[in-house]
Amino acid sequence: MPLLDSLKSKIKAKASESGIPGSSNLTRSTHSSPPLGPNDVFRYRQQRGVNLGSWFVLEQWITPEPFKNAAGTKQSDLDIARGKDAKAVLEHHWDTWITDEDWDWIRERGFNSVRLPIGYYHLTQPCPKVLEGTDFESHADVFGGAWQRITKSIEKAGSMGLGVLVDLHAAAGGQNDDGHSGCSGKPNLFSSKKNLASTSQALRFLATYLAPIPHVIGLQLLNEPANNNSIQGWYESTIAELRPICGPDFPLYVHDAWDAQWYAQWVGKRDDFVVLDHHLYRCFTDRDNGMNGDQHAQDLRGGFAGTFGGQSGQARGQLVVAEWSASLSPKGIGHLPAGEQDRHRREFVKAQLQLYEKNTGGWWFWTLKLAEPWNAGWSAKNAAQAEILPKVGEAKTGAPPSGAKDQTAKKAESDHRGYWSSNGGSPNPDLFAPAYSQGWDDALLFRTHSAGASSIGFLDQWTRRRRAEYEAAHGGCGEAVWEWEHGFKQGVQGCQGA
Repeated sequence: MPLLDSLKSKIKAKASESGIPGSSNLTRSTHSSPPLGPNDVFRYRQQRGVNLGSWFVLEQWITPEPFKNAAGTKQSDLDIARGKDAKAVLEHHWDTWITDEDWDWIRERGFNSVRLPIGYYHLTQPCPKVLEGTDFESHADVFGGAWQRITKSIEKAGSMGLGVLVDLHAAAGGQNDDGHSGCSGKPNLFSSKKNLASTSQALRFLATYLAPIPHVIGLQLLNEPANNNSIQGWYESTIAELRPICGPDFPLYVHDAWDAQWYAQWVGKRDDFVVLDHHLYRCFTDRDNGMNGDQHAQDLRGGFAGTFGGQSGQARGQLVVAEWSASLSPKGIGHLPAGEQDRHRREFVKAQLQLYEKNTGGWWFWTLKLAEPWNAGWSAKNAAQAEILPKVGEAKTGAPPSGAKDQTAKKAESDHRGYWSSNGGSPNPDLFAPAYSQGWDDALLFRTHSAGASSIGFLDQWTRRRRAEYEAAHGGCGEAVWEWEHGFKQGVQGCQGA
């Protein structure tokens, strides 16, 4: 039985039990935190991925063909839906844009996850009432075949060991004024009770459906919302609404609304699994116009690295860059020969990857490909062909050498006891050794996982869950909780370095 069919058979229930009008075959996920195991690796590992841009939420500059019959400004899914032969146009695009060859390429290049942008209107088949009172209400038939294709794509990713971050890229009324919010024009999400209700309904449906699927690594609540006084309150109330459905350990991703400093502190104060998403582009502003790739790389390794690292620390490492690219302003490098332009992009990408690998729990390049024949700034496939975007993966795979654990554990414990015996003692030095052992074993789980070698990306969140398991089994750690965490994280580092 296919993976999703098997999972769906486990979560069937009456629609009334889900609390989602117009839905069927859904129930709430369990709220308890079972012991961490191999299935949890998908959500906690260091994410290295690519966006499947313009597959379900279309963007004219990426895939212009479906917009030829669009109405209005020809910039959004709503424009396409209002145009000629919209259903046939969209279904043809959904069935042909991402191919088996693309999936194979993603896996071969070492990526371990994809980010999948979707719109609330794609849920009309399983959740018919989601469109009521919204701009898409009269276009339900156009999008009736979307959800079955979305679930098929999630299943395909899982069969290849890839995680999927499902991103609500387009909310009812639009959360920003770009066409990729599903509609063109002024954003109208937060000024309309109907749009807010529809978006809430969409997210509750998605949380209910996705949380039981191990390789669904998270749900992003909104993509790039325009910053306003409503965002934080909406995040808080929406997360509170979703947690009884998906539990505290299902990752919910929130975009920083272009204020990473503020939201890093906010995320860091939460106990549940919430991840902050920051998008980094360097090709749109007047400042970008005056800089080449070498200069951007120098900036990323200089002052910005300190700022970004500080934000990651405030967020307890619960930070990702879900969109970035190799694109540089034509005004900065357009006068250079093609080969020299690629050299600048290469250095820019190198600096970005160094920054993200050190400070985040993951990243996703925007985007997999474009319809145009060549664009090494925005197409991951073209950037890889030009040797701008390197193949990714772990430096060390498989189990460490025999005896490495015992050797490093003994030295680490000896150093720990020796330091504290000379510095006033510690609450409970006996906690260090079992914590170190558990940390080593967990890092080994990631390093030898059947879906591919990885490291723990969201280490602080994983540590908190593992510590809770230890305390439940041993009656707590008391004042020595820091000592357990210290030993655990040293064990992780020991295994990763062996």
